[in-house]
Amino acid sequence: MGNTVKLKTEDLLHKIPLRITDTTLRDAHQSLWATRMRTEDILAIIDVVDNVGYYSLEAWGGATFDVCLRFLRENPWERLRLIKAKAKNTPLQMLLRGQNLVGYRNYADDVVDRFVALACKNGIDIFRVFDALNDTRNLEAAIKAVKRHGAHAQGTLAYTISPAHTVEKYVQYAKEQVELGIDSLCVKDMAGILSPIMAERLVSALVKELDIPVQLHCHASSGMATAAYVEGVRAGAGAIDCAISSMAGASSQPPVETMAAIFSETNYSAGLNVEALDMVAKYFADLAPRRSTAPISVMPIDPGILVHQIPGGMISNFRSQLQMQKALDKLPQVLQEVSRVREDLGYPPLVTPTSQIVGTQAVMNIISGERYKIVPNEVKDYVKGLYGRSPVPIDKSMIKKILGDEKPINHRPADKITSMLPKATDGVDPTFIHAEEDILSYVLLPEPALEYFKWRAAPVGERPEIPADAEIKKASGEAAAKGEADKKAPVSVPVTSVPASASVSPLRLPVDGLVAELIGKIDGLVIEEMVFRKGESTISVKSRAAFQAPTVGQMPGAVATPVSLPTFAVSSQTAQASPEVQQSALPSANNDAAAYAKAIKSPLVGTFYSSPGPGKPAFVKEGDIVEKGVKVCIVEAMKLFNEISAPARCKIVKILAADGTAVDKDQELIGIEEVG
Repeated sequence: MGNTVKLKTEDLLHKIPLRITDTTLRDAHQSLWATRMRTEDILAIIDVVDNVGYYSLEAWGGATFDVCLRFLRENPWERLRLIKAKAKNTPLQMLLRGQNLVGYRNYADDVVDRFVALACKNGIDIFRVFDALNDTRNLEAAIKAVKRHGAHAQGTLAYTISPAHTVEKYVQYAKEQVELGIDSLCVKDMAGILSPIMAERLVSALVKELDIPVQLHCHASSGMATAAYVEGVRAGAGAIDCAISSMAGASSQPPVETMAAIFSETNYSAGLNVEALDMVAKYFADLAPRRSTAPISVMPIDPGILVHQIPGGMISNFRSQLQMQKALDKLPQVLQEVSRVREDLGYPPLVTPTSQIVGTQAVMNIISGERYKIVPNEVKDYVKGLYGRSPVPIDKSMIKKILGDEKPINHRPADKITSMLPKATDGVDPTFIHAEEDILSYVLLPEPALEYFKWRAAPVGERPEIPADAEIKKASGEAAAKGEADKKAPVSVPVTSVPASASVSPLRLPVDGLVAELIGKIDGLVIEEMVFRKGESTISVKSRAAFQAPTVGQMPGAVATPVSLPTFAVSSQTAQASPEVQQSALPSANNDAAAYAKAIKSPLVGTFYSSPGPGKPAFVKEGDIVEKGVKVCIVEAMKLFNEISAPARCKIVKILAADGTAVDKDQELIGIEEVG
């Protein structure tokens, strides 16, 4: 092997420039700051970034589109135009979720084509198109649209580890994408689990079988990304993704300065402007304290990810969900349950939206105390095949358990979605729509888009506070209070060292910043000391907006998929939940003396809603007689609207909770009397 490498090196007549894509303006702050970078932050440094010498700048797509509207009250299209106006030297790149675009469900082909056309018009040069399941059918419309509108189409392999995900399988996926006309291919390692050995094997196979450039995208979570890049480039990858050092590491990408220095000693020099890099690094180091509201992880290298394969942002979301359910102590159980659910569902890679589908089901299984007692509609749709083809066929018994007598589909999921643009803005105040881009924003994300439109329409002095600003104020206040508390308490916990040969028991330590119980099971791990921050992440739960956007099921031909949002967000999809019914010997305290024999209880901690949306009639009213299975209320929890149904034919005696109020698990919601 050594001689082979030496001969190849000596035969080279000139240096092969390594191409580096900078992710600082998209994935880095999505991974580290919950996507809270503002447009003004970018514009203040973009001219320097543009002169570094990067191959491309990943500056749009992913979660940035949603967060601009929902939390920053910015127009994502305007952000793109402003960046393009100042970045004259470097191509702009975006992350596109295949048929999901920048949303969380499949959209009709007409929406896909028009979105790509407008993205090209506003400044995108390179589209990295991926599908969570590596189902080529879900990439077809987007890749063809990119080619039709004259941009660079980069295909993607969503990398994961399972019995089904072999080198041969990845090569097969890649060849299918080549048939669609991709110009290059990216290996997308969203969890940071690509080992150096596998990087060499996979890239070697891809380079041998394909005649297009190969790029590597790895997160630094496990600590392997730097080595994986070195081996991948030596095997033939021509480009890598990096972030500026002050925005790199942990769940972000490896630092560009480090990678540039490593390859400067080889025939793969990137030739970047070092002075410009230094200016950019200092800029974002100064900016970070004003933009990041989440506590910094005390373990920038998380070995637990090699066990559960869960991206860092997903673990943060688990913490939020479990804290809302008053069950944060169950995080280690949830992480273990993720692996079981993933196997049940055919080993999907954990990336949007499948990470949310698997993750939410895992949380439901642990919280309810019974696996698949509560099954969200999104999980049902996944099993039906409405998200695409699972990497491994789902066992027939699992299909029966989740779908009952329903049958999975065998066609491209988007085939049954009718054109959406002709009636895209029906019912929307026309004064809200300033440009065609606004129409696309509304089609993709109706609720956050309308919230932004209303905010934009208000006089400047009367606009409500920007949600992200409110987050920062709250975090600052809590940080100040925490600082006072920290003065009175130690900040480290000594742990007895464990010999590598010993049988390691689960560690009983706080889980903030690490997955304690899973880490404790890794053979050979010796822990001298763990330092952790007291308290948990700040959480802001967003209730339904004044306007209730149509649910996916209400859209003609639409496919129901989850609106899985960045940390702190709540969606507007539905999930079926089996209600709990209890005997009630006496009226509830808020019952106004109306006697009832039984009560429907809340299956989860959440928010009670008596109707499907503001201004809409209640599901039931007192005195109604309803049949078994009829929807009687909603409990919003776990990022879903859980529909609660009547357990039997019954009379609605008393509504026991006020609309829009928080309810606890097992709290009585509706007093009923069974009717024969």
